[in-house]
Amino acid sequence: MPDERSWTFLTNHAHVLFAVYCDQDLRQRQIAEQVGITEGAVQRILSELENDGYVERVKVGRCNSYRVVPDQPLRPQLESCQTVGWLLASLEAQNTGPLGPVFGAGGPSSRG
Repeated sequence: MPDERSWTFLTNHAHVLFAVYCDQDLRQRQIAEQVGITEGAVQRILSELENDGYVERVKVGRCNSYRVVPDQPLRPQLESCQTVGWLLASLEAQNTGPLGPVFGAGGPSSRG
C-alpha cells in the first residue's frame, strides 16, 4: 500500500496559508509541526506569501503575526477567477464538516 503522505493535492504554501488563516497567532514552529515541514521552510513560504501580497506581517512585541489578505486571486491564471478567501473558506467548511478536520486531530482549530 502506498504511503498516504507521499503527496497532497494542496501545496505547502496552501497548508501554511490555511494554518495562518485558522490561527494568526501561531508561531512558525507550530505551523511547521501542523504542516509537517521544517521551520525554515515555513519561514521561506511566509516570506514568499508576504512578498506576493497574500499575507501581511504584523509585529506583536518581539514576535511576528500574520494576517491573510483574502481578496488576492489564486495562482496560476487558470485558478485566478477565485480568491484566496474563497479557497480558505472552502477548506474551513471542510475542516468542520462531516469528513473531519483537514489537518487531523492536532490541526488548526481557531481563527482570530
